[in-house]
Amino acid sequence: MDKKLDPSRDDLPLVANTSHILVKHYVLDLDVDFESQVIEGTIVLFLESGNRFKKRSSSTEVACPSESNEACKFRMPEPCQIPVTNTKTFSSKIGYNDFVICGKGEKDTSGKDGNHDNQEQASGISSSKYCCDTGNHGSEEFLLVLDCCDLSVLKVEEVDVAAVPGIEKFTRSPKLRNQIVHELMALPADRWREQLDYYARCSQAPGCGELLFDTDTWSLQIRKTGAQTATDFPHAIRIQYRTKPQGRSVTWTSDQSGRPCVYTVGSPINNRALFPCQEPPVAMSTWQATVRAAASFVVLMSGENSAKPTQLQEDYSSWHYYVTMPMPASTFTIAVGSWTEMKPEICSSNDVATERSFSPSEADFRYIGVCGHMEYPCRFQKASATTQKIIPHRVFAPACLKGACQETLLPLIPPCLSAAHSVLGTHPFSRLDILIVPANFSSLGMARSLIYLEWYDLKTSSFCIPHIVFLSQSTLTGMSQLCGTRLCHEIAHAWFGLAIGARDWTEEWLSEGFATHLEDVFWAKAQQQLAPHEAREQQELRACLRWRRLQDEVQNSPEEMQVLRPNKEKTGHVSDSGSSVIRHGLNPEKVFMQVHYLKGYFLLRFLAKRLGEDTYFSFLRKFVHTFHGQLILSQDFLQMLLENIPEEKRPELSVGNIFRDWLESSGIPQPLQRERQALAECGLAQQVSAEVSAGDAVHAFPFLPPRAVGPALHPWRGARDRRRRRATTVAKWVRVNRRPRKRKRKDREEVFEKLLPDQLVLLLEHLLEQKTVTPRTLQSLERIYRLSEQDAEVRHRWCELIVKHKYTKAYRDVERFLQEDQERSQRESFSCICS
Repeated sequence: MDKKLDPSRDDLPLVANTSHILVKHYVLDLDVDFESQVIEGTIVLFLESGNRFKKRSSSTEVACPSESNEACKFRMPEPCQIPVTNTKTFSSKIGYNDFVICGKGEKDTSGKDGNHDNQEQASGISSSKYCCDTGNHGSEEFLLVLDCCDLSVLKVEEVDVAAVPGIEKFTRSPKLRNQIVHELMALPADRWREQLDYYARCSQAPGCGELLFDTDTWSLQIRKTGAQTATDFPHAIRIQYRTKPQGRSVTWTSDQSGRPCVYTVGSPINNRALFPCQEPPVAMSTWQATVRAAASFVVLMSGENSAKPTQLQEDYSSWHYYVTMPMPASTFTIAVGSWTEMKPEICSSNDVATERSFSPSEADFRYIGVCGHMEYPCRFQKASATTQKIIPHRVFAPACLKGACQETLLPLIPPCLSAAHSVLGTHPFSRLDILIVPANFSSLGMARSLIYLEWYDLKTSSFCIPHIVFLSQSTLTGMSQLCGTRLCHEIAHAWFGLAIGARDWTEEWLSEGFATHLEDVFWAKAQQQLAPHEAREQQELRACLRWRRLQDEVQNSPEEMQVLRPNKEKTGHVSDSGSSVIRHGLNPEKVFMQVHYLKGYFLLRFLAKRLGEDTYFSFLRKFVHTFHGQLILSQDFLQMLLENIPEEKRPELSVGNIFRDWLESSGIPQPLQRERQALAECGLAQQVSAEVSAGDAVHAFPFLPPRAVGPALHPWRGARDRRRRRATTVAKWVRVNRRPRKRKRKDREEVFEKLLPDQLVLLLEHLLEQKTVTPRTLQSLERIYRLSEQDAEVRHRWCELIVKHKYTKAYRDVERFLQEDQERSQRESFSCICS
């Protein structure tokens, strides 16, 4: 019997045979039905066979899916017998008369015989007949393997692209369909509009023969009788399918106003439960999509255009988006809901001028330099884009959040975008939508226990894909710092994570480490009134907080999951077919891990300090210009870094040393341990705990950064006095907590200063380390700092204190936090503890 995948412990398989054939473009035509919670329609794949691109060599053997002999018998799809009873389904396509569209609102029965659904039981992942059949092996027919899960596949057919009027101008052999597709994909970048138009026309062409297909748990396999090689296999195929309500790539839920919505969630299985695709990062593709929904809904998507709805019959609308920059299929996203576009009460003239300064016209396409990526309409080669500090942006949210968006979010977007441009240069993407997602957004939640809830700070509140940022409503409360830093983090992903991606997904630090490090830099520049020394002091305080979280991370997670480059010398290697696995990809522990954020951040912070910030960021701009639009490995960044810094600034710095000390070892990296001893301002947790317990008001926390509060909040001057005054804050609360309930009249009342959110987080974390905190102390804390009105990070620690010490008077604050800031599945466990 084949080995069964255990989703609680095993790796995530990427089974697509990308070394043999690549999807270069997707055309999706979908209907969204909230009544049945199904997305249904067709997807057309335009393929390029392996002899047209360089095949990556690898000696790594990676497991592939296998099935029993009976499962290997491919079947023709059976006609769908469900009558069309729901007229809500529309199609703008032509040549689809041979399709039978299953009626919406009916139960999905197409998978009862196991022929067309991904099987519920797990399939084996091992060297198998499927692996050897995917290439050209004698008389074996070529097998196209796509990543697919939780989908009902109804029909697969070849598309007759030769039937498209006018297509003959692309080839001298108009009857050779594969040659037509190849010529269409080979059009130069400045003809991208024409290319998209003909992709759409080809996707609407009639079918010219159904293809054999079958599914297992993780894949869809397609073959054509007589096609023995990837070159012979059809290069344009159409798949008719529907999602399932329980599919793991999308979430059907309600927004803050109680109206239905659906969106992709950044699932561990990526988009394979949204559409059949090639998941490996190397499968870089473009796409265009038409999505239909009821006219009351807004459709947002990862597209370069700001789509407007086209009105259809019976109160339905159609939305069209496209992308011309090749990216992995995992970056595709969709969100449909009753969103309202939020606009500032007073429109800034600068914003208007900025938006008008750029339009995606072909006439303005001009080359400024040579790029290293495959050809596409690149913004780095566009004069107007290189000088555009603020890209066009929109904000969508339920109408009930209009006030919060206008007050907190909208004013922050222009300075954050401008700050990012000043650090890294050209914005890789032409526009940005920001969506305030419901409170049960799956990236919101608490980690393992009430003792260890640090995950909230780094892995929640936001989620970024091309052209869209999903932002939690939690960021709209309290002061602007939480919203600003989260926004800066996601803006940074436009460069690191999207424009520059990791070739091996196990190297997550190449995305999250960079975004975490850059969020501080962007946020400091976005606060235009902040003096340079104040910005540095704020960054040191955040380094202090991250150090504490990294310590908790290594103490509360398996060692093998603390390694940033777990595949070591095999990083980036795949099997001969192109399949691979993502280590720990299905391990639920990984969802809560921060190690890639934190160790990656501290590595980049270490390098910036070693080189000097001016040298480091000058190099980073050069690196972005060199590698945008490409996939990289850790050595690509490190080798270029070391080649571009003076000899005197790199003693003991080598790619091998950095691999050994930072990327291929668990625990706290040795260089960071040494920095711990040398940099007193980091605020080490063990010393903090020791000095708090000693109650030394003068010497407690001498290593706290010398400036973590605004000048208006502290009238005194002098770094020593400011440091001593803030160090006394924690000691004061320790003394207050130790006082008897009845005090002598002569006892002096403690005077507490106002603190910024990061200071409050640190204060509450110190108090969480106290064995006992009295209700009187908790009441004073809430009254003095108005904790229930602070941002979500502060309220998160406040709720921990409430629950830990059973402070029942403030359970209402915990209830509010669970309702507004926590993922739904986490609410029940927290509520049970409170009850």
